Amino acid sequence: VDAVMKATGEAVGLLLDTGHLVFAGRDNAAVIAKHGSRINHFHTKDIRADVLAGIDRDAESFLDCVLKGVFTVPGDGMIDYDDIMKRLFDTGYEGWVIIEAEQDPAKANPLQYAKMGYGKLHQALHDAGYSLA
Repeated sequence: VDAVMKATGEAVGLLLDTGHLVFAGRDNAAVIAKHGSRINHFHTKDIRADVLAGIDRDAESFLDCVLKGVFTVPGDGMIDYDDIMKRLFDTGYEGWVIIEAEQDPAKANPLQYAKMGYGKLHQALHDAGYSLA
């Protein structure tokens, strides 16, 4: 992220994807602090810590990890969305907030998980100071 932001100008925005950053071993708070003014799109997904801890990065592909269930919706994993939303609010971000799951619908009921993710984000956004319809 740092290399792309450094090599490009202000016209190039950043799509912040919280789950992918954590999966890659990065810190969402640090990325928001450093590049918050360039965030122009925001994808949320969570990480199941137990699945992440059991991944063999030398032997397993990204798809293998998805199929193992490393990703889930906000509120069902290890990412602190209360902190992230407050930090995002402080940057002045007013764009879309997208919920992603990237999980097997046979293992995780899509409607149940969509409601869980929405509930968590709605509360975190409200608590951070966003006005919600």
